[in-house]
Amino acid sequence: MTVVGPFGLSVRDQALEADVQAGLAAVEEGLLEATKSGVPFITEAAQHLVQAGGKRFRPLLVMLAAQFGDPYAPGVVPSAVVVELTHLATLYHDDIMDEAEVRRGVDSANARWGNSVAVLTGDFLFSRASRILADLGPEAVRIQAEAFERLVTGQILETAGPRDGRDPIEHYLDVLEGKTGSLIAVSMRYGAMMSGADERIVETLTHYGERLGIAFQLADDVLDIASDSHESGKTPGTDLREGIATLPVLHLRARAAASGLPEDQELCAMLDGDLGDDALLGEVLRRLRAHPALEQARRDTIRYAEEARATLAPLPECFAKQALEQLCDAVVHRAG
Repeated sequence: MTVVGPFGLSVRDQALEADVQAGLAAVEEGLLEATKSGVPFITEAAQHLVQAGGKRFRPLLVMLAAQFGDPYAPGVVPSAVVVELTHLATLYHDDIMDEAEVRRGVDSANARWGNSVAVLTGDFLFSRASRILADLGPEAVRIQAEAFERLVTGQILETAGPRDGRDPIEHYLDVLEGKTGSLIAVSMRYGAMMSGADERIVETLTHYGERLGIAFQLADDVLDIASDSHESGKTPGTDLREGIATLPVLHLRARAAASGLPEDQELCAMLDGDLGDDALLGEVLRRLRAHPALEQARRDTIRYAEEARATLAPLPECFAKQALEQLCDAVVHRAG
C-alpha cells in the first residue's frame, strides 16, 4: 500500500499505483513543456508556480477517473495538463485580487514582478491550455469553456456579494460550486471521457467531482479555524485575517442575527475589527472553536463528502473506486 497524491491517499493495488504515478510524472513533464516560451522571462514567470510544487490534486483525479476506461488513452495526460494549467492560471489572478505575498512557500508572482506581469502570465497559461485543448477535439473545448465560465462567474459572485434578500450561506455555496467545484468536476469528466468510459460513468464521476470539490473547500474553511499550524501546515486564522467570510463565519453571523445573543454580537464585532492584532485574532479563534457555528460547518462539510461518496454507488467495484471513496474519508477526517 503506497501513499500517492494529496491528503495521504493510499493506493492498494500495484497496477493502479503504477498507472497513477506514471500519469502524474507525465503530467509534470507536460506542465514544464507547456510553460516554455521563446522569451526566457516568460518561461521563468510561467514556471514559477509549476516549480514551486503543489498537490496536483486535479491531475490525480484525471488519472483515477481514467481507470474506468483505458488509462493509457492518448488524451488522458494532455487533459490533466489542461486542468492543472487552468488551475495555476487562476492562482496568479487570485493572488492579485487578494494582494497575496506568498504562494506555495515562495513569493507570489505579483509580489515578485508586479500585478501586470502576474495577470499576463496567468493569461499566458490560459492560452497554452487552450492550445492543448484544440488537439483534444471540439467537445473538450466546449467542456472547458463552460467550466471556465462557471469559474469566473463564481469569482464575480464572490466579489459582488449576495444580492439583497439572498441567504449569504446559499450564496457562498453557489460561489464554491463555480470557483472550486467546476474545475474538479471537469477533471473527473476529462479523465473518464478521454479514457473512453461509458457515458453514464462519465456523468457519475463528473457529479462526484462537483460535490467533492465543494467538500474540500469547506474542510479548508473549518481547518482555518480548528487546526493548529503544525497539524495543517497553514497559519490558523489566515482567512479571518484577510476578511474572507468562510462558512463558519457565515453560520455565526446567521446565528447572531437570529438569536440576538450578546456574546454572538460581540464575536461578530470582533471579526469586524483589526485582526492584524495577534492577540485579538487568538481570542476570536478561541471563541469560534467553542462556538456551535464551527460544528455546523463541520456537518455541512461532511454532508457534501457523503453526497460525493453516494454518487459512486452505481460504479463497478474496483481499486479506483475505493481510492475515490477514500478521498471522501479524507474530507471527513480533515473536518473532524
